[in-house]
Amino acid sequence: MAYILNIETATTNCSVSLSKEGDILVLKEDNNNNYSHAESLHKFIDEALKSAQIDPSQLNAVAVSKGPGSYTGLRIGVSAAKGLCYALNIPLISINTLESLAYQVKIEEGYIVPMLDARRMEVYSAVYDAKHQQLREIEAQILDETSFKNLLEEKPMYFIGNGVEKTKSIVQHPNAHFIEGKLPSANQMVKLAYDKYKKNDIEDVAYFEPYYLKEFIGLKS
Repeated sequence: MAYILNIETATTNCSVSLSKEGDILVLKEDNNNNYSHAESLHKFIDEALKSAQIDPSQLNAVAVSKGPGSYTGLRIGVSAAKGLCYALNIPLISINTLESLAYQVKIEEGYIVPMLDARRMEVYSAVYDAKHQQLREIEAQILDETSFKNLLEEKPMYFIGNGVEKTKSIVQHPNAHFIEGKLPSANQMVKLAYDKYKKNDIEDVAYFEPYYLKEFIGLKS
């Protein structure tokens, strides 16, 4: 019996799910366009466990969204996950944030492009096929009129994530489809985390760090 707690904090969506044998039991999340993770994350974890009537000691693993994404959001999520794993002596599983986001798109044919907003005209993006197999590595990509041009000529492309808003104003093609208002969620982490758990694909709790992709740069508000 495998209970896995899943934590997603890579964007403004503070999201927690609890799963049993790869099936979701509880989902708690809040996307209020503000980073409420510091206030909400531990409350959501507690509520999810109580809702499922699961004691923390019954958890078999904790999965965390590893990035790319918000520097602060990732730090909060990973710190919480590592703390639980230390305290409970259970494995830590990391989930690629863009892969998890791609699983929100169900298509028969074409390409899936999960993308998260970075600064200015930049996005963190990757490309997956209709079966969610990765075709292009994650990049910090500066958008222009030629972005995705070759792939757009081949098949329909489905763009998803909070990088869509800036992309749709630049990438204009009949094969470009924009799925708006979607963010990474702990809901899609469930299957990915359980698959990794069964293969014992886990992280070293002491040394694991989020995948920032770029160095953090502090900017004045």
